[in-house]
Amino acid sequence: MDWLSSISVFVQVAETRSFTEAGRLLGVSSSAVGKSIARLEERLETRLFHRSTRSVTLTAEGAGFLERCRRILAEVEAAEFDLCKSASAPRGKLRISLPQVHGLVMPVLVDFMQRYPQIELDIDLTDRMVDVVEEGFDAVVRTGNPKDSRLMARQLGQFRLVLVGTPAYFRERGVPQTPADLANHDCLRHTFHATGKLEPWPLRRSLDGPEPLLPTRLVSTSIEALEYVVRRDQGIACLPDFMVREAVARGELQRVLDTHLEHSGVFWVLWPSSRHAAAKLRVFIDHLCERLFPANQGQ
Repeated sequence: MDWLSSISVFVQVAETRSFTEAGRLLGVSSSAVGKSIARLEERLETRLFHRSTRSVTLTAEGAGFLERCRRILAEVEAAEFDLCKSASAPRGKLRISLPQVHGLVMPVLVDFMQRYPQIELDIDLTDRMVDVVEEGFDAVVRTGNPKDSRLMARQLGQFRLVLVGTPAYFRERGVPQTPADLANHDCLRHTFHATGKLEPWPLRRSLDGPEPLLPTRLVSTSIEALEYVVRRDQGIACLPDFMVREAVARGELQRVLDTHLEHSGVFWVLWPSSRHAAAKLRVFIDHLCERLFPANQGQ
């Protein structure tokens, strides 16, 4: 078990690049972390880290050892899960970060709470890009392509961005037939919280054509705020299809310019590759995969 513990400490140091931060996450002192790494290097007869007063970086041997250690911990995680499944109900606390799409995620979370009453959820609803490892999250849900090598990932489902407005708004202002027609409409725009930049609308453009003019009536960091305003006949918004699907089916919202849009987004659940995924985390990941996008599983 001391060998396995040393591997876990090594992976945590490799991912945080800090003895102090690794110790904080593991609940031990930085001195204890240093001694564990020293014993591991002595046993392997090789140096795993370059150390300086400012940084801790992997040696070439350490980088190769890291990938093997991740696989070892993944196997331990799987074995632990199989045992926990048969021994007792999943329990404990999970710290999760989710995007601010309450209508999509909250019903799934309530269903999870009812299904696993002994698991406590600590939910951070934010659209900012959290650092899963540094901030101590057990798992996060995000869009885009996973790029962090410290994280494991599973695809949850796909979505598209669509342009919508109310029938009343279009009766008054007309239905745009081409992207150029948007110059005569009120556009409700989403802005990224971290940068303040406007999110581009996924309008297909000809190579020599000008960028469509989008007169802005409102900007918001919350897409749910945009949905509220667009439902009040105040303009056209670019929103995920899962958010407006039912309203479009009921005739409360109307999609426009579908043939001029090109977009495909993916939701992922991400979690630290070094973390021993107890039953509580495994069942949470499985629950999201089963329930969040049941209509397009496997796409």
